[in-house]
Amino acid sequence: MQRILSRTRLRAGSEAEYERVHASIPPALAERLRAAGVTNWSIWRDGQDLFHLIEVDDYRAMRRSLADDPVNVAWQEIVNPLLEADDDYSGDDEGIPLVWTLEGQS
Repeated sequence: MQRILSRTRLRAGSEAEYERVHASIPPALAERLRAAGVTNWSIWRDGQDLFHLIEVDDYRAMRRSLADDPVNVAWQEIVNPLLEADDDYSGDDEGIPLVWTLEGQS
């Protein structure tokens, strides 16, 4: 399993709407995320900055499988207007590089 950290940024003034739409995501989207290998996805917000911790079998495979998924596309149409930059699932990113963990300390 992979743990991926990523960062996105909200458009100014969209914080409350972002939290509102994430209070409970659509059940069909949760199903698609799980089917794509996501075991957990947590989001923290600091002002306009969002930090996503994604626990997934294979991050790139998950992104590829959701890129054209109609349920995810519909969700992105709701979320992307709230973000400074759209997430179109086209990249081969690896998230934010890990520097250190206590569990990895010998």
